[in-house]
Amino acid sequence: MMNQTDINKYIIVELEQEEYAIPVDLVAAIERSQPITRVPQTISCVKGVINLRGVITPIVDLRERFGMQSPLEATESTRIIIIHMEDYAAGLIVDAAYDVMDIPTEQMEPTPQVIGTVDVDYMKGVAKIDKRLIMILEMEKVMDMGLLVSVSGNEELAYGRYQ
Repeated sequence: MMNQTDINKYIIVELEQEEYAIPVDLVAAIERSQPITRVPQTISCVKGVINLRGVITPIVDLRERFGMQSPLEATESTRIIIIHMEDYAAGLIVDAAYDVMDIPTEQMEPTPQVIGTVDVDYMKGVAKIDKRLIMILEMEKVMDMGLLVSVSGNEELAYGRYQ
């Protein structure tokens, strides 16, 4: 019999028809696409900020972060995944968000050296569920390298600090 510690919960999202998993404990909300206010002098994958229930939240295009081509416009299925990491919040634009999935650790394998267009440093592993391959994201690395700090150095705005 499997222990509870052997199962992890993930939100399954889609980018370019591939499935990725984000740990559910980091996800605060899943929002429909909405207008984003552009912030000058930020790197290209930082699309700007939104006012989400009184909190200014930076928005990152996950496709662009991974070096994929970004769609020109949001679709009906485009979502913004709001994540809370340490002491900041950020939104991640994804093509779609599906459901919460329990992924047993024994179904996870190490990340292969070549995996499509996504830098393997962003990956924790790959889960094989039935006939699906789901890439498990290492969110600390996805959000690393001062990604959200704007070129102007406005760390408070860039990291969407919350109380």
